[in-house]
Amino acid sequence: MSSDAAAQCVHEGTGPRVVYRPRSPKDAVLHRIVREHLETFLQEVSSRAGGHPLPAFVEREFRDFISCGSLARGFARFRCESCAFEHLVPFSCKGRAVCSSCTGRRMNERAADLVDHVLGGLPIRQYVLTVPHRLRYLMAFDHRLCRAVLAVFNRALLGMLRRRAKESGVPDPRSGTVTAIQRCGSALDVNLHFHTLAPDGVFDANGEADAFHPLPPPTDNEITRLLTTVRLRVLRLLRRRGLLPGEDAAAPADPAADIAPTLVGLTAAVARGRVATGRRAGQRLRRIGADPDAPWIPHDGPRHAHEDGFDLHANISVHERDRAGLERLARYILRPPVAQNRLRLRDDGLVVLELPRTWSDGTTHILFEPGEFLERLATVIPRPRINLIIYSGVFAGHASGREAAVARAAEPAGRSHQPPAPPDDEEEAKEPRRRHHRWADLMRRAFDCDVLRCPQCPGRLRFIA
Repeated sequence: MSSDAAAQCVHEGTGPRVVYRPRSPKDAVLHRIVREHLETFLQEVSSRAGGHPLPAFVEREFRDFISCGSLARGFARFRCESCAFEHLVPFSCKGRAVCSSCTGRRMNERAADLVDHVLGGLPIRQYVLTVPHRLRYLMAFDHRLCRAVLAVFNRALLGMLRRRAKESGVPDPRSGTVTAIQRCGSALDVNLHFHTLAPDGVFDANGEADAFHPLPPPTDNEITRLLTTVRLRVLRLLRRRGLLPGEDAAAPADPAADIAPTLVGLTAAVARGRVATGRRAGQRLRRIGADPDAPWIPHDGPRHAHEDGFDLHANISVHERDRAGLERLARYILRPPVAQNRLRLRDDGLVVLELPRTWSDGTTHILFEPGEFLERLATVIPRPRINLIIYSGVFAGHASGREAAVARAAEPAGRSHQPPAPPDDEEEAKEPRRRHHRWADLMRRAFDCDVLRCPQCPGRLRFIA
């Protein structure tokens, strides 16, 4: 997969012709910040931690991002069949947090897979669970604890769906969930929370193979009871592990924290809303349009509950025939940590991050020193080889009944709201389903742009090397 997943497709002239223009990563604000300030940031962090550097996977993510999109890393070569025009597509860094192009490509690919092969054809509801600050900090280091908390939530949610289905007359109801683990909030703070997609209905294990029974939307009282159940069970889990406040649990349970004290210090500061490095170390973040003394006020609304730092929102749903809406929702829950269009550099060198929506205290933007911005990026980089998309219930990989549960997504009429272009030859048409989507198909699906169309003639570009 190339690094051009965030490239631009622009209209030329007055006609419908759309021309593909590869991205220029070195011109982006994010790339400039990392490129110009990474070495200073690494030295500052190491000196403050008594010579302990950041974990290797964090530094590697930053350095790979700097070279992402460079032809020196390797490239794919395309040539037009008609006019011999050639186009080089550089390889990507495959980053999981910093590179907006690679994370954007992963977002589009996984969203397409969810629609076409898992959730398509079903009425879907999003459940967003947020936990108290101390638990976010612990889960950021301990992935086992994170998975345990998510398992508590999934069991409670699936239990609620089963009870409602039995009350409606379904004898043996089954359901499933798909959860995206987001590691940060809109201000790049340590805010590990769950975006869970679940059908508004259940499958009947005793009925036909594809028997699906829709359920009415959950009521406000049901969402409140669900959050109360989750809160009590999570507290019980933490008590068993000795992680409740006031007990001997000052350090995260993850053994990696013992060999990464530098990252622990950064994460602890970010979780408290403080700066960890630079001349403003220990101070609060600078916010634009904010009243620092204003309390946080949870937004009340339908299907929204809040209790002792636990928050559950479940008012967003997608109709079973709205595959385009489902794909937009899937992209939202899989979104990268930071969007390029929300970043800008001021003339004095400060980084301005625009919030997607105004906070309850009036904050619209966050102001960072370059080092402050990089330390927040460092805390959201996931450790290698951990899954951030979790399937449970009937959608789990080896669950009985999974094939029947995902059958609706594989129906020909629901392959995609934006069908791919026909293959170039008969051999390509006979290929089995690929594990990953083709670069050209993703660009066509995400940006409605045919990147294999020659910009100089009506011919087609073909991969040659």
